[in-house]
Amino acid sequence: GTGYQSTDDVDPRYLKPKRWFRTSAGFMTFVLIAMTLCVGWLLVDIDINNLVRRAPFMRRTLTRLTDPDFSTYFVTDPVLRDTVTGAMLETIYMALMATLVGFVFAFPLSFLGARNLMGKGLLGWMIYTLTRAFFNIFRSIETLIWAIIFAVWVSFGPFAGVLALAVHTVAALGKLYSEQVESIDPGPVEAMTAAGARRWQIIAYGVIPQIIPSFLAFTMYRWDINVRMSTVIGLVGGGGIGRMLFHYKNDLHWEKVGAVIVMIVAVVWSMDYISARVRERIT
Repeated sequence: GTGYQSTDDVDPRYLKPKRWFRTSAGFMTFVLIAMTLCVGWLLVDIDINNLVRRAPFMRRTLTRLTDPDFSTYFVTDPVLRDTVTGAMLETIYMALMATLVGFVFAFPLSFLGARNLMGKGLLGWMIYTLTRAFFNIFRSIETLIWAIIFAVWVSFGPFAGVLALAVHTVAALGKLYSEQVESIDPGPVEAMTAAGARRWQIIAYGVIPQIIPSFLAFTMYRWDINVRMSTVIGLVGGGGIGRMLFHYKNDLHWEKVGAVIVMIVAVVWSMDYISARVRERIT
């Protein structure tokens, strides 16, 4: 008599939610995804026929790549005047020096880029905004671009590679560090502020003890990344193993290219394992 109908009296078919492809939102999502894939296929000029047709040429190259010439590890190349082993050591130390330089500059800048430490005043907001803008702008410029810039500036070689990696490392580590500072436990900071501690005392005794393990883990991880990046920037004059890879590739010495790739994979794999174990112990 009240006009109320129990759900027990409703056909169960009307209680089930519609499948996604029967809803307007689901259908439009499908159409948009399909259009995006079609446009992407056309823009990147995918040619499956060319991929299959040129497979025999690639087969010959892969055969030579999988038969590496390991003599290059210890025999000095007459043109580059270096061995693959020596170039790889140079690459590792390039990454190490860039990471250390990046840490030195990123560590103090990270406090300027932390909103919880800069306060709510106009000056603090301006410093925070400029610091974060620096991190975002310099981090968005690829390391290859920095390598080209510094290769022109200080000439080709490992020094240009170190500078390129260092600039990118400062911005990348600074962003990671500042975000870690913003996520600290505010309790000690608030207690020290209420007790009248100065800003440097708050940072030294209330912030740094909380962030040291994470900072060390981020720094180790960045060294691992810089080792991988060092193998690439050598292609544009940054020195290291990339220089030998580029040289052998241009001369079509695919057996030597294969040897260089094996060395890179072995070192990167080892660095990744070691840094992962170290990060586990310090976090």
